[in-house]
Amino acid sequence: MDFMKLLKSLEELLYELVSWLLFYPLTMWRSVVAPLSMMRYADSELADRLEDQYDDTLSPPLFLLITLLFSQGLSASLPTIYDPALAARELGSGSNLLIARGVIFGIYPLCMAVTLLRWKRVRITRNSLRPPFFSQCYVAAPFTFVLVLGFDFASMPLEHGLTFGLAIIALATIWYAQAQIRWLMQDLGLGIAKAGLAFSGAFLVATAAAFVLAVLIALEAKTIYPAIT
Repeated sequence: MDFMKLLKSLEELLYELVSWLLFYPLTMWRSVVAPLSMMRYADSELADRLEDQYDDTLSPPLFLLITLLFSQGLSASLPTIYDPALAARELGSGSNLLIARGVIFGIYPLCMAVTLLRWKRVRITRNSLRPPFFSQCYVAAPFTFVLVLGFDFASMPLEHGLTFGLAIIALATIWYAQAQIRWLMQDLGLGIAKAGLAFSGAFLVATAAAFVLAVLIALEAKTIYPAIT
């Protein structure tokens, strides 16, 4: 009986993994070309029963994590002035590096979700934060993928990809800004100036927090790594 349960679990796992091959690119395409629609979709899906949620896409946090996993793999394959394996070694494993990246880049959807709730004067709780956070993950995933790709090109040896990398970073930021400003205008009824200011404040706070957290994780990893080597 236990063996049959194991087989059933493996069957479900295999189907889930294979289904990502279809639903991941579909989710990415829809998030890039229609970010506002995907954010509204994320909000509406949370009202469904748990088993019916995100039936034709990947769930937002999972979508963000898989995107960061692809980004991590791509970063390791590109030439860089940094040791691509050093971070993974210092954090103990590649999975720990993925978790660290998830926490760092998860600050962007978190800050945007908190901004929305504060403008709406809604008390911030775990339940009230979940819908805007989930919707923001759909926009954060393509943004962080392209952003990290830009940094990867910018850090190539001899500055071969510096100009191209900076252009990619600018493109990612512009796309993210226009999506967020339009989202704030529609959801809060703000004018473009107020929406732009609200986004700029949240974006700067998120970037500063992500940078500080990345530095703290790096410093903590450097103190742990020598102790175990």
